[in-house]
Amino acid sequence: MLKIAVLSDIHGNYPALQKCLDYAINLGIDTFIFLGDYVGELAYPQKTMDILYSVKQQYQCFFIRGNKEDYWINYEKDPKGWKEYDSTTGCLYYTYQNLTEKDLQFFKSLSFKEDLTFDSFLPITVCHGSPRKISEKLLPDSENTYFIMESNSTDYILCGHTHIQGKIIHNGKIVLNAGSVGVPLHSNGKAQFMILRGLQGSWDYEFVSLEYDMENVIADLHSSGLSRKAPYWCKVSENLLRTGELSHGTVLKRAMTLCKDKFGECSWPDVPEEYWEQAVKELSYGHLP
Repeated sequence: MLKIAVLSDIHGNYPALQKCLDYAINLGIDTFIFLGDYVGELAYPQKTMDILYSVKQQYQCFFIRGNKEDYWINYEKDPKGWKEYDSTTGCLYYTYQNLTEKDLQFFKSLSFKEDLTFDSFLPITVCHGSPRKISEKLLPDSENTYFIMESNSTDYILCGHTHIQGKIIHNGKIVLNAGSVGVPLHSNGKAQFMILRGLQGSWDYEFVSLEYDMENVIADLHSSGLSRKAPYWCKVSENLLRTGELSHGTVLKRAMTLCKDKFGECSWPDVPEEYWEQAVKELSYGHLP
């Protein structure tokens, strides 16, 4: 039986990554597919990259570019608009400052989609968002998702980006979302990845959720100084790590709406902290730290 570990959306959470890798390796898995968004959000950009480089040297690995990688690449080309102490871009800036030239060149080498074939098994498409766009979401019960599945060249699509594990089946084709290793949604604070199993020419799958030392990851948000550089973004990160609820995108969207209501317009990344504060209070019902 062929077994492949599929990991997505690590977002710099190297303890969660290491937990998932150890679990997979203990099962005898020696093939890994990584679906992008390797760093960002958390305090360990270089530790995370070092682990990925080590795995790449020891095992058969396939890496896809995520939308976060595009952030770093595009910022290198045009370094403006990000602030060191700012809830909208503080984590982005922190991460970029902790990347090396080797990291950036690695990100540039990645494609946003690949079609892979393993032995006699059915080919699979691997991507971060969708096979069409790096940041497009393949959502359940969506006509757009069904259209993409029908027009895709393979019957299997492996993706991430939404941070929600799940499957979508339509007209004999299937989308499998591996969830998020680092900051998953609806996970009860557990790290997530997927195991793909090839048997008799076909594919089966298993969604995996693992406990890890999440409180230490949260402590390092503060000891690293990251929580001072992106205060409200990190409040959302802390809550998301513990509960798996309330995404950064939801809070950012509300903050931008509040800003637009006040000024008539609001353009990313220029979102004043006061609207982040208000959005966090409204959406967390006082439960965020």
